[in-house]
Amino acid sequence: MGELSLNVIPYNLHFAFEARTSRSSMHDRKTWFLALSRGSEILALGECAMLKGLSYDDRPEFEAFLNSLRLNPEALLEKTLSFPEWPSIQTGVEMLRAGAENSSLFKLFPGPFERGERTIPINGLIWMGSEAEMKHRIREKLNLGWNCLKLKIGSLDFTSECAIIREIRREYGNSDLILRLDANGAFSPDNALEKLSILSHFDIHSIEQPIPSGQWEAMAAICENSPIPVALDEELIGINERSRKIELLEIIRPAYLVLKPTLHGGFSACDEWLELAEKMETGWWVTSYLESDIGLNAIAQWADSKVAAGMHQGLGTGSLYTNNVPSPLISSSAGLGVDLRKTWDLRPLEIA
Repeated sequence: MGELSLNVIPYNLHFAFEARTSRSSMHDRKTWFLALSRGSEILALGECAMLKGLSYDDRPEFEAFLNSLRLNPEALLEKTLSFPEWPSIQTGVEMLRAGAENSSLFKLFPGPFERGERTIPINGLIWMGSEAEMKHRIREKLNLGWNCLKLKIGSLDFTSECAIIREIRREYGNSDLILRLDANGAFSPDNALEKLSILSHFDIHSIEQPIPSGQWEAMAAICENSPIPVALDEELIGINERSRKIELLEIIRPAYLVLKPTLHGGFSACDEWLELAEKMETGWWVTSYLESDIGLNAIAQWADSKVAAGMHQGLGTGSLYTNNVPSPLISSSAGLGVDLRKTWDLRPLEIA
């Protein structure tokens, strides 16, 4: 049979355009694949999609720690082994465990989505750009029939961004189009409520992370007084202990949590966030974190086992890359689904 071995495969994903947020601009992103093998047979795959400049585990020793896992691959299958300080690695390792448990590279959380029986509703993501670029991207999505858009805001001046949103609402009412915003912490505690008041005239479903994370009292005041429901995203980074999670939710009391396994500690950590959120009647949805289709597939399957019917998830990022791993995933205005006529192609990874 042979002993288990672990291969760590770095891979550069190239964006089809300049991907901008209020904090950074990206043309490509590096990710790392884990391949657990016995002899020449690959038993399980995982993805550790740490994102430079944004991830909690963006530290100089990241790759050294990741490669150290090769010394004892057997231990990775033990559920008691966890890496709370390395959320993207925890996610990749949990993918390995799920794959090994289900004897499959790609069936990690079996269910209707994985079997091609259900499509998950998703929001269309509008990246930052010039005013003309954003209008063009919005028009493309609308012409394709998207009924839920998420706009990243904060890089243009606020007046221009309001003009873009106003233009959308002139044509599409709230019953025709759900609008979500993601500020990525672009507002300040001093001006957030004023800006949220202005934005509320456009029937906004929610806004993610209006101010930078770590300001719990200020965020609590915003959540209490905002005319737009506030969702937490970056605020959840590095909050690993259950008691701290409870404390954050009790102090801030957000309307929603945006759960990203790669960023927030893996599937098990997001399970805990989800459990606590539901106890406090806090809404939530699941979002990918610019993974390749290998990571996106796992997150979508996990989300499929959790989601409430009809809630749009943030799982439309697989089409962003020119060199993604070829897969049966299909993303459109109808949602994220699986085309059973297509197969996975791992040749770009050159797994030895």
